[in-house]
Amino acid sequence: MPLDEGLALYAAAVEAAGLGLPLLEIGSYCGRSTLLLADAARAAGTVAVTVDHHRGSEEQQPGQEYADPELADPEQPGRMDTLPFLRRTLAAAGLEEHVVAVVGASPVVAAAFGGNGGGRFGLVFVDGGHTDAHAGADYASWAPALAVGGLLVIHDVFPDPADGGQAPYRVWSRALASGAFVEAGRTRSLRVLRRVGAGH
Repeated sequence: MPLDEGLALYAAAVEAAGLGLPLLEIGSYCGRSTLLLADAARAAGTVAVTVDHHRGSEEQQPGQEYADPELADPEQPGRMDTLPFLRRTLAAAGLEEHVVAVVGASPVVAAAFGGNGGGRFGLVFVDGGHTDAHAGADYASWAPALAVGGLLVIHDVFPDPADGGQAPYRVWSRALASGAFVEAGRTRSLRVLRRVGAGH
């Protein structure tokens, strides 16, 4: 994530943490963005919840464009395992106690934890898989858990297909079309929406 997008995410997290509710991240990877949410949560006396299966997105698999061999599972070299890297990142920053790391597929975790309209979060940051199936499921699973006044943040929104995948853009468009969200900010590919009503 570029610096300006990271700063925009942090600003959104600080604002949303003011609601006194937990902040949710879908897609922790090695934890850089998790640190931003965790620091904002710590300052507000709440926590950041990060959900990831830690096996990498489609584009990070062996042989793909963003594959990193250092992230391979030592027991299963053909599979990724980013969980140890997330844990080290949080420990090095002294933010472990401000993060609840949940390992599992986003829709499965949402169903188990009441994300489908159950719990309430001040911020939902969608930055998981970039296929329509994954991005759409992340949004459908967790947007209902966002409190009115809370912020929905979507990363890698590219209106022009030449710039990147379209799934996050379609999720952003869907959120705006629902009437439940209004745009509250944009920094390059990072979009911030505010929930103003029910629906998704």
